[in-house]
Parts: sequence; C-alpha cells; structure tokens
Amino acid sequence: SAAREFDPDEVVRELGARGIYVRGQSKRVIAEEAPQAYKDVSMVVDVMAQVGVSRKVVRLRPVGVMKG
Repeated sequence: SAAREFDPDEVVRELGARGIYVRGQSKRVIAEEAPQAYKDVSMVVDVMAQVGVSRKVVRLRPVGVMKG
C-alpha cells in the first residue's frame, strides 16, 4: 500500500514544492496522497472524453489536501 511504500515527509515536501498545502491526521494518511499512488489524471480524462462519458471543459490545479 502507499502508506508503506512512500515516506510521508517526502510527500509533504514534493507536494509543497508544487504549491500544494498538505494536512493529515497522521503520517500514514499523508503517505497515501503520494502522487505516484494515483493514475495519470490526464490519461484518465482523455479516455473518458474519447469514449463519450464526459467532455473536457477546464483543467484544475490542486491547492490543498486534507485527510482525516
């Protein structure tokens, strides 16, 4: 799981360098937010648009993560 695979302090540093504020109940839940733990959102959005499930209208940039 991401909680065991990623260092929470590194996750905070990496997201902070991107301008994303991170707060979590514990270091374990912060580790779960490692960007590497997620699929590439651009690829997911492209596929969803190609198959007609949705259409692209705007690109969002995260500014914060809060996990309890």
